[in-house]
Amino acid sequence: MKITLSQLSFHTGNFEGNTQKMIAAIEQAKQEGTDLIVFSELATCGYPARDFLEFKDFIAQAEQSILTLASYCVGIAAIIGSPRTNPVIEGKDLYNAAYFLENGGIKQIVDKTLLPNYDIFDEYRYFEPNRHFELITFQEFKIALTICEDLWNLNDNPMYITTPLDELIKQGPDFVINIAASPYSQIQIEERRKMLLGNAKKYKLPIFYVNHIGAQTHLVFDGGSCFISKGGTIEDELNYFEEDTHSYLVEKTTELTIQSSSSSRPVNLIRNKYKDIEAALTLGIKQYFQKLGFSKAILGLSGGIDSALVTYLAERALGKENVWAVLLPSQYSSDHSISDSITLANNLGIKNSTIPIENTFQSFLTTLDPFFEGTPFGLTEENLQSRTRGVLLMGLANKFGYILLNTSNKSELAVGYGTLYGDMCGGISVIGDLYKTEIFELCKYINRDKEIIPTNILTKEPSAELRPEQKDSDSLPAYEILDQILHYYIEERMGPAQIAEQGFDPSLVQRILKMVNMNEWKRWQAPPVLRVSKKAFGPGRRVPISGKYLY
Repeated sequence: MKITLSQLSFHTGNFEGNTQKMIAAIEQAKQEGTDLIVFSELATCGYPARDFLEFKDFIAQAEQSILTLASYCVGIAAIIGSPRTNPVIEGKDLYNAAYFLENGGIKQIVDKTLLPNYDIFDEYRYFEPNRHFELITFQEFKIALTICEDLWNLNDNPMYITTPLDELIKQGPDFVINIAASPYSQIQIEERRKMLLGNAKKYKLPIFYVNHIGAQTHLVFDGGSCFISKGGTIEDELNYFEEDTHSYLVEKTTELTIQSSSSSRPVNLIRNKYKDIEAALTLGIKQYFQKLGFSKAILGLSGGIDSALVTYLAERALGKENVWAVLLPSQYSSDHSISDSITLANNLGIKNSTIPIENTFQSFLTTLDPFFEGTPFGLTEENLQSRTRGVLLMGLANKFGYILLNTSNKSELAVGYGTLYGDMCGGISVIGDLYKTEIFELCKYINRDKEIIPTNILTKEPSAELRPEQKDSDSLPAYEILDQILHYYIEERMGPAQIAEQGFDPSLVQRILKMVNMNEWKRWQAPPVLRVSKKAFGPGRRVPISGKYLY
């Protein structure tokens, strides 16, 4: 039997587009002699569909897509993820299902058993868990078909009472197929591999794994579909961050043998963190624009490292002809900030324009002077500069059909160093899940072969340049310290005492954590953040705005 793993990018709710993409893959696989082609979890409707799943029309279109795809499965079988209606009254209305299609119809359906309900996952909100375990029989093979989380209940402290493979192994399967929608994070590739290898070793079964590729709003899916031997070795791995297809020959004589139908590619077991982050963010930008039907991005280029990085990523994702960098200097902007910005724009070959804001800012002050009279220059005036820039950028974006890219980093978002309706404007937050220290490291990686981002941008002390001689260090600890404290609190969910035990001043820890919690209201109004860590701001981190914890 020849099995083809088809790692494709799907668009949530785009039933026609998703279906046609799978039909093309099925037809190509037929020509190549494939017996069984495998697609990923919820491939018909895209993942995550969220509250679209509550619309009967949405589910009806998904089910029609399955019938359409089944009609092409003559001379070939397919496994396709799709939601299905629960046929009984009890329980949730839907199942997260894997359809086995053969001979022009639906031969069998396997439902997902373990429904994740943590971080960015919210599946138990919509789906009923499976309670019936049965193998798929195709040709002479018995297949244990599972869906994503069904393989993740493999540790010393399992989250779920039931483990699907514990039930399926009793029926003597020849191998496992797992279809998934597993989003990228800095630790996910390693954790995913560990999980797959652990299952192969525990059950002594080969595993075929098919994952989503692409991006859906804030989530990036990295692919990495693979074949794992029963001994627990990654024999072959599909490309990361791009669509890919690969086939395998499965034979059963005295024992099961599986081999690649073409030359196996070497598996890169050691991943480069910053290469993967760059690829993830680039893909996130590209698909956010494609799926919204936009092609052009605009952003404010300040001469700082954050906007420099976002500009580089935008050029990679959208092409130099589709990126417009706007310099918005004030009377407090340094000459090198302007010159560094122009150098970067020239290095990337993108359009750049300069709009000084001093006169516009002064007009705001003149208008407000009867109310501000007698008060000192302070944070309000600093914020007015940021909001002046936001108004101008949004005006240009609206007028010419651009999406404004937000350039705030995770360190700033955490402690509230951002101005609503100013530098927090934007359609998508590109680096809002990267700490400042990570941004420096990513830029160094980008410059590994030649200087793309001017060295002066990487070496100068960070500053918002909203008042004379302003530096971030005036009110914040060094980013090397700040980012560690933030990581322990946000990603590791440590309390203040636990963080202090890591070697930090307790009063500093208390001050930083108070800043994080007091600024939750701002983050609720921030643009969606491309997720690259295991705990990003957004749907995966749900804390109260008005809670009184640590302040």
